[in-house]
This record gives sequence, C-alpha cells and structure tokens, in this order.
Amino acid sequence: MGKKKKLIWSIDPIPKISRKKRESVNVKWRSLFPIFFSRALYSNVQRSTPISLSLSLYIIYLYLSLSLHRSQRGIRQPSLSTDLNVSDRWNLPERSLPRVMTVPGIISDLDSCSNNDGDSDSSSSICRDRKIIVANMLPLHAKRDPETAKWCFSLDQDSLLLHIKDGFSSETEVIYVGSLKAEIDASEQEEVAQILLQDFNCVPTFLPHDLQKKFYLGFCKQQLWPLFHYMLPMCPDHGDRFDRLLWQAYVSANKIFADKVMEVINPDDDFVWVHDYHLMILPTFLRKRFYRVKLGFFLHSPFPSSEIYRTLPVRDEILRGLLNCDLIGFHTFDYARHFLSCCSRMLGLDYESKRGYIGLDYFGRTVYIKILPVGVHMGRLESVLNLPSTSAKIKEIQEQFKQKKVILGVDDMDIFKGISLKLLAVEQLLQQNPELQGKVVLVQIVNPARGSGKDVQEARSETYLTARRINEVYGSSDYEPVILIDRPVPRFEKSAYYAVAECCIVNAVRDGMNLVPYKYIVCRQGTPCMNEAMGIKADTPRTSMLVVSEFIGCSPSLSGAIRVNPWDVDAVADALNSALTMPDSEKQLRHEKHYRYVSSHDVGYWARSFVQDLERACRDHYSKRCWGIGLGLGFRVVSLSPSFRKLSINHIVSAYKSTNRRAIFLDYDGTVVPQNSINKAPSPEVISMLNSLCNDPKNTVFIVSGRGRSSLGEWFAPCETLGIAAEHGYFLRWSTTSEWETSSVAPDLEWKEIVEPVMRLYTEATDGSSIEIKESALVWHHQDADPDFGSCQAKELLDHLENVLANEPAVVKRGQHIVEVKPQGVSKGLVAEKVLLRMVKDMKAPDFVMCIGDDRSDEDMFESILSTVSSPSMPAPPEIFACTVGRKPSKAKYYLDDAVDVVKLLQGLAAASIPKPRHLPHIQVSFESSF
Repeated sequence: MGKKKKLIWSIDPIPKISRKKRESVNVKWRSLFPIFFSRALYSNVQRSTPISLSLSLYIIYLYLSLSLHRSQRGIRQPSLSTDLNVSDRWNLPERSLPRVMTVPGIISDLDSCSNNDGDSDSSSSICRDRKIIVANMLPLHAKRDPETAKWCFSLDQDSLLLHIKDGFSSETEVIYVGSLKAEIDASEQEEVAQILLQDFNCVPTFLPHDLQKKFYLGFCKQQLWPLFHYMLPMCPDHGDRFDRLLWQAYVSANKIFADKVMEVINPDDDFVWVHDYHLMILPTFLRKRFYRVKLGFFLHSPFPSSEIYRTLPVRDEILRGLLNCDLIGFHTFDYARHFLSCCSRMLGLDYESKRGYIGLDYFGRTVYIKILPVGVHMGRLESVLNLPSTSAKIKEIQEQFKQKKVILGVDDMDIFKGISLKLLAVEQLLQQNPELQGKVVLVQIVNPARGSGKDVQEARSETYLTARRINEVYGSSDYEPVILIDRPVPRFEKSAYYAVAECCIVNAVRDGMNLVPYKYIVCRQGTPCMNEAMGIKADTPRTSMLVVSEFIGCSPSLSGAIRVNPWDVDAVADALNSALTMPDSEKQLRHEKHYRYVSSHDVGYWARSFVQDLERACRDHYSKRCWGIGLGLGFRVVSLSPSFRKLSINHIVSAYKSTNRRAIFLDYDGTVVPQNSINKAPSPEVISMLNSLCNDPKNTVFIVSGRGRSSLGEWFAPCETLGIAAEHGYFLRWSTTSEWETSSVAPDLEWKEIVEPVMRLYTEATDGSSIEIKESALVWHHQDADPDFGSCQAKELLDHLENVLANEPAVVKRGQHIVEVKPQGVSKGLVAEKVLLRMVKDMKAPDFVMCIGDDRSDEDMFESILSTVSSPSMPAPPEIFACTVGRKPSKAKYYLDDAVDVVKLLQGLAAASIPKPRHLPHIQVSFESSF
C-alpha cells in the first residue's frame, strides 16, 4: 500500500469589488463556474479515494443546488461541458463557444453582453439587439478544399434567411442556428463550430446521419410535407403511413435544435424566430426552459384544412408546440384560418380579432396570428441582372428563340408542382391553336428534388414522357415546343430566362408561397445594363404576363395575374392563349400594378413587419406571473396577473379561525363537483362538509348556481341550514325550513314565449344543439354541434334575439357553448350583494368572505363582493378570499386547480369549524331593498 496523499482543497475567495463593477464580475464568475467545477470534479475522481469521491459528490450537490436556485429565479444557467481538458479555457478567445456537449446546458457568452468598463450597474445596457434565426439549414455553402482537405464555407447569397437581415437595423446582431448541407465528421465538429460562430455567426446542429435521415427525409418529407399539401396515405402506394420511429426522430432533432438555441440565447433580451414545418415542436422545448422567451414562428408551407390535419396521430402535440410561440406567421388567410379551425376543433380554443390583430387566448397568454406573404430581395435580383454573364445569356436566348414567344416555368421536381399538368395544357394550347405551332416554346426549368422517393421518380418519368410526346407530335427538326432543362441552373441563367419570357406560368396543385412570379416581375422590369443587353430603350414600357394557380400562396397578392385551376387543363390552355394574345397596353398595366406591390413588399418589409409584431406580442411578458404545466410535449405556460396566486389552505384556515362572522359563497358545477362528472349529485363527503360548515353559528353558507331549484333542493335536503340561490339568484331560500323566494326584479316572463320558437328554429337547423328550459331562463346549447357551425349559429342567434327582445325585460348572453336568455337584474353578483347587506342590517357585518366559482357568471360575484365591502354601509372591510377554479384570467385574487382542491379546502375549513348545531330562524329577504 502506497502512502496516502493528503488532500488539500482551497478556494480563492472572490475579491471585494465596488458596487459598480459587481454585476460584470458576477457575470464572468458565473460563466467560469462550470470550468472550475469540471477541473475540481475531474481531479477528485482521478484520486479515487473515499474522501475525494465524497467531495466530488458534494461539488455536484452544490452545483445542482445553484442550478435549481437560478432556474427558479429565471436566470440563465451556465452549462457544464464534459470535455475535461479545459486548462486552455481560462483565457477564452473572443466569443469562444465549445460545441461538443453530452450534458445539455447553456454556455454564457462572456464578451457579447458583459459590461467591462465599470461605468454602469447594468450589464445589459450595452447589449446589442440580437435576433436568433432558427431553420433546418444554415445559409451557408460547405465544401472541402481538395488541396488542404479542410472545410471551406461561404454564405449562400440566395438564401431567404440571409435576406431577412434587410429588415433589421444595422445595430442588430443576427445569429443563425441550423444544420449544414454537408456531413461533418465528429472529429472535426468542434473546429468547424468555432469557425462558423466566429466567421459567420452560425451555430451548427450536427445531427447524426441516421437521425438526420429519419428526421428530414423520413418524417418531414414523407409524412408532414404530403399531409400539408393535402395528400393522405390512403394506401401504401400513395404515401407512407405514420411511423412512430420517424416521429421520435423528429422530436429528437427538434430537441437538439432547441439545445443549440439555449447555448447562445439571452432569454431576457433576444428574439427567436423559428422557420418552417421542420421545427414545429421546438417552441415547446424553449418555452419549457424559458417561460418568457420571445418566440416567433413562420410557416412557409400551406397549413391544411382541419379535415386533413386531424388525420395526423400527433396533431395535438404539433398544435401545442406552435401555441408555445408568441407570434405565428402564415402566407395567406386561408392557411391561418385552417390553423385556427384546428385549434378550435381539437383544442377547444377560440380566437378573436382586436384592432386588426387576430389573437388566441392560451392559458392566459395571447398567441397572435400574422398573415403576410414573404417577398423577394430586390437588390440581389437586380445585381444578378447587371452581371456580364446575365447579359451574355440573354443575347444567347434571344438568338435561340428568335421570332418565338417563350413561356417559362421554374419548378422543383415533385408531385405538387403540377409540371405534367402544365405540359398537358401546352399540348392543348397547340392543338386548339394551330397558328401557334412553331411560334410558342415552353422552357421548363426543373430544380433538383428536395426529397426522394417513389413519387419523385414517377413525377420525373411522367414529365419526360409527356414532353417527348408533345415534341414528337408538334415539333420538327428545328423546333421543339417543350424544352426541359433538368440540371442545376445558376442564378444568372434563370434571370436571363425570366427577362426574355413573354409569359410565366406557375401551375402548382398546392404550394406554400412560390416566389417565381415575383422574381419574374422584377426581371421583366429590368435594369439599365440588362436593357442595353436586350436592346431596349430606357423609356420603353415594360410588360409581363402571369398565369398562376389559385392554390399557391402568392396568388392572392397578384390581382393582375390570370388565376387558373391547374386541374382544368382546358382552362389553363385558354389562359395561356389569353396571356400571349393580350394587347401590350393591358400587359403594361398589369405589370406596373404587380411591380409596385413586389418592390414595396420585399423581404425586408416582410421581416421588419414580422419582428415589429413579435415585439408587440412580447410587450407584456414581465407584467404577469408564469407557471409551467403539463408533461412532455403537452407542456404550456400559464400567464396570469402578479397578484393572482394559489389559495393556501393553511392561510385561509388561519384567517377562518380568527374571525367570527363569515359569509361563504360556493358555485356548484365545476366547483363543488367536477365539470365533467356524469353523476351531478353531490357526494356524501360534500354533504358532510357542508353540514359541518352550516352548523357553525359563525357561518352563513350559500350554494349559488345556475341550476334549477328542484334539483338543488332535492340534492341538498340533508343540509338544513344551507342557503341556496337557484337559476343565478332568481330563486332563493335561506334554509330547508324557509320558502323559496322569487326575485321581484323581473316578475314578467312573457318574453319566453318569444324566445322559445326562435331557439327551436336554430335547434332544428343546427345538428347537435339543444334547448334547456328553466323556470326563469332559456339556454341554447351547442357543445355537441360542429364547432365552426355551432359558433356561427350562436352568433346569429345572439343577434336575432337581441333584436326581438329589444323592448323586453330580458338579457341575452353568450357563454361557453351556450346562448342564454334570462331576466334583467338577475345575477349571482346580486345574490352576494343581498346576503352581505342583510348580514350588515342584522348587525352581523362579515369579517370573513369566501367566494369560489369556476365560470363567467361567478365573475359577477367576485366583482360584486369587492364593490359591496368597499361601500360606506360596511363598518369595516372584511378579509376577502375570492377564488376561481383553474388557472385563468379572473377578477379573483386566488385560484385552485380543480374541484378536488376545492373539496380539500372545504375539508380544512370543516375541520376548523365548531360542530355545534344551531337553529336558524325563518328570515325573509326582500329583493326590493337594494334597488
């Protein structure tokens, strides 16, 4: 046995610093703590002694305790890298950021936002405005240098993500998070990550090859992409069925992307903008880590109708993922409408428009909907038009198609672009108009397919067969009516074709946006250099003609285009003929209208508008308290008023014991019994608790419900001294020994004869609706009807009844899946007011008031209690416990999660009550006294 080494452990204390420098030093100390932790842990584990191992465990305990404390306070957490060779990290290079991590975490950026000058107490005061753009692919090209075998990277100047910066101020720092188009070996990932961060502000997500394949080519391209383009896997030959393993890969990939964002984000200041369907559940991971993260999402593909989307087995998880954003963007209102319909039908969420903005209330957070199609980068297109190579190509094309009219199509090779339908329309055009044969040419540029599979191969095969047939029938030795360019085409060559083409056709059967028409319009407008190459005078009017499918996102913004149904081959052929034969003056007017829109609604305008709305959506993040609820992908944040908190049983029991005159108001459905309970009668346990509360002579207890008096009277017959207010207070009794009293405020119920026939009319027209007839009210229910149709009918019924009851003593109110008509002057709030004033009149002014309810009608009680106790008639303000059931916006100060919590609270109060029975004398309450 060797001699044991004496373990010496020392920590240099943090030096005393001035208050001005404390913040910046704290930032650096917190950032360096993981490094200190790693060194200490590694050193002790190497010693392998019981003391050193115990000390290692204690270090872990300290670190986790600090992590938990900081997490609870919402402070960004420094991460722990498992790379134990960290001696070189004490002198960190500028913006150094290790990328290979096996422990998820967040690494602080020491230099980007730290205040090192000591002149300010706030380190955030000199932070640059930052936007984090997250997308499947980074806006980079990657290739190996054949001589050095090292990776070389360059910006993709055509990438939309790069063009987004035009919408930001020059002071904004933009960080990109995404994957590279090339696969990087694990041994090179650390070095590549450092280069990309320092040179391009890019954070790469290195997905393992198998995961990348299942995530992108599997779930994204074989399941989400077809479904979002209205293609269902009806049989194995037409799309792949849902595969749980591919879904798990999608979740894992989204988690990796989220972890990379967490490494660089400053959640208090940074805005995160996530792009497209590849990352629809990433917001859930970010929101779970940072409750107040400023998060926007834009969908660049279509969003299908609810009838299509509801077939997706993971439909709820994806919807909830998107709803964890603050702002969700769509190209068109149709896509947004479909999304809102899915939220309504599958999650029961309603939306409303306020001052031009559509918002969904989601657990106290307002999720805003943005509708704005993306634009093109004008500067980039014009710069390409000015290239010598573009001018040379234009001349070449003009010579090739001399005295011919060029129709241009530019599409990806996939089944949704409608290339074969386009070729059929051209065939029909040539057949119906023989004079065009030899004078019209369709140049179809085929971009490489983004996915792979049987459907792509079938689309390619059909395209070539159709083109060959047309050329054989209508072509000649020096004329081909259809020219397929199936290879990667450089930007300058595409721009040249755009500039020369008389007409551009986009015939997709379904497409999210498609910017080809916008690019065509800009290129037809031209530049001085291009005009010179084409031999066009500067003052010559420009023309362009567009034939676009009505199923693509850009169609609504192009009002001068000829819109077609791509499935109607004859109509498309007629549209092409109209475009080619239209007078130049008409072409000029249409072109000018389109160019004004495209040039003013470019990509910078789109990005700027989205970010401005995102800032507006996040404006009140810190004015509310937040709680995280739900497990896994069902996680969401509840955001409520800072004064709104859960009612502590110990707190209310303490107040209960110290008071002598108590008023207790309880709603019934959803409060004393669960809302979804099949058996609506109270349990023996509830009856026992209520009896204990009622038998305490210090208590006045009331059940205040919208239910009828017969059922309430029967259910609570064992509670002899319990007060009951039925039908929102139209009927009231103080105990079983007293008679039911009817409100004298609205004795006239003749209006029911007007309302019932109208409701029956809507019931017959709305499948799944029903009428509930009460003694004092009529209620139309539509919870079992189609959500959209039921909501529409409820609005119509509301308007109808308000008109016919304009001069009647009745009010019409719309609630959750109901339209109710009840007498004027009857509400739960008036019940609370009458009971409290009666207690004051009897010299028993309450010093304790508790009111618990779960729906909108109970808000009247909360409001009435607050106003009544603050009136001059109240000798001294009592202690008030207004409590709603469920975490939701409310006028109450407290909440309980559900009816189970309510029962537990009542058990606590019942146990604290004096079990002494009392005889309650018959008391008459006049409804006229307070009016």
